[in-house]
Amino acid sequence: MSVSRSSVEEVEHDRSTVVLHPVDQPAPEPASRPGGAGQERGWRRWAAPAALVAVAALALFLRVWQLDALGFNSDEAVYAGQAASLAGNPNYSPFFPVFRAHPMLFQTLLSPFFRTGEVDVAGRVVVAMLGVATVLAVHLLGARLYGRRVGLVAALLVAVMPYHVVVTRQVLLDGPMVLFATLTLYCLVRFVQGQRMLWYVAAGAMLGLTMLTKETSVVLAGGVYAFLALTPTVRRPVRMSLLALAAMVAVFLTHPVSQALAGRSQTGKSYLVWQLFRRPNHSMGFYIETVPVAMGLLVVAAAAGGLWWLRRRRSWRETLLVSWIAAPVVFFQLWPVKGFQYLLPAAAPVAVLAARALIGLPAPERIARLLRRAFRSPDAEDRSAVRALRISVLAVVTLSLLVPSWNAVNRADNSTFLAGSGGVPGGREAGRWLAANTPDGSVVLTLGPSMANIIQYYGHRRSYGLSVSPNPLRRNPSYEPLPNPDWWLRHNDLQYVVWDSFSAGRSAFFSERLMVLIRRYHGRVVHTEYVDGTDSTGARVPVPVVIIYEVRP
Repeated sequence: MSVSRSSVEEVEHDRSTVVLHPVDQPAPEPASRPGGAGQERGWRRWAAPAALVAVAALALFLRVWQLDALGFNSDEAVYAGQAASLAGNPNYSPFFPVFRAHPMLFQTLLSPFFRTGEVDVAGRVVVAMLGVATVLAVHLLGARLYGRRVGLVAALLVAVMPYHVVVTRQVLLDGPMVLFATLTLYCLVRFVQGQRMLWYVAAGAMLGLTMLTKETSVVLAGGVYAFLALTPTVRRPVRMSLLALAAMVAVFLTHPVSQALAGRSQTGKSYLVWQLFRRPNHSMGFYIETVPVAMGLLVVAAAAGGLWWLRRRRSWRETLLVSWIAAPVVFFQLWPVKGFQYLLPAAAPVAVLAARALIGLPAPERIARLLRRAFRSPDAEDRSAVRALRISVLAVVTLSLLVPSWNAVNRADNSTFLAGSGGVPGGREAGRWLAANTPDGSVVLTLGPSMANIIQYYGHRRSYGLSVSPNPLRRNPSYEPLPNPDWWLRHNDLQYVVWDSFSAGRSAFFSERLMVLIRRYHGRVVHTEYVDGTDSTGARVPVPVVIIYEVRP
């Protein structure tokens, strides 16, 4: 019996490609027929899309509920101010230059909404919609990897996850960046399953878009490299890898090229130097203390436990997801500067791993067998018990996320603040008061640059942060230092001083120095913003969070 050369080549090609798991190519469901089982299959066919719509609606509700309760925080003010300047809004062009530190993809998408007037809610709505799109992308990712049920559960977990909910209610780069990062992961999965060059190049281009949203996402390239290095069964021809790399570089190059054409290349270089020499802003235990709680302890436990419980089903899928998680976690853990939202790219793969564990958890079957032995229940009731137990476990995990998310979106009067976790109480109101009650051209001294950004956004008054260092290696190059504020006050070049409790909590030294200047130059309280707090007895009392002083020589 002779074998053709083409047949041998096909066999060799099949051996070099990845062996697909059955869930990658699920068998098509038979068409429903009138009556009986066919009608039941018809209901099931509509149940999955209806459930996904319900998950998306829940995700949208959590991201827009009381979206206007608090004004912008410092980073939101900067990105929104850039978008407004890019759109030519005269209220913001004098205070927020177009090019500062990060790439401009997200700000460009926002700019049509910031052409006139004061805008904040519209920008947050755009981010919320991108957050819902991320939920849908997680569904696509989970369904492609493990099937529709895992995809639906993963989407539900991200929809109610406090970490993702809080960040995608703010005008920050991280929410849109995670959408592109999840789509990058999806394109990579499609490449591994089908070995088509188109998906490999698409993954590279999508990673370029991710970096064009926030340049620190370049660390995800390390996750891709680790996955390919740890998975020899995945074909990765040199030509395909070079094309994918070229697509990524070509997309990202629009940022440095646009900076060069605008004559602002030095801005990016200065920002890089500042990041390299910044002092640590949190302890090494910051992420372990904040991120697992924000993701949900039960979700993290399910993701980690599932890797152990289902270890006999281990494949390239788990290697890919773990590599994607490890890249940002390891990098930002070692990086001295830490931010609450920096590990958000890990949320999607963690949710998929947790959903996989919740759907394939072996414990319910074991418990059901014990129940069957104890009560001698038939097989049909046994299957119903398994289903009920799984639904109960999923409900507990979902509620463990939904409750803190609901508390977070309803907390508008908190007197404490963690950068990246929400708006700043009193900041918007203080800025608007300055815009309405102080002369045009008034100059404001704030405790730190964060409040200065908020005052400039809402108050349209030039503001300087007292804590901004005159040493270029110790300050964000976007901020202008005030080397001698005493001289400025003595010559009446500063007319108002703003103290805020959030900056004071981070720097008691500069808070005391600001109060010395206030006393020296006859500071008089002209406006105060309060939030509800409690005293030592538990009684509710107003707590001042922003105080505006008028000063004179």
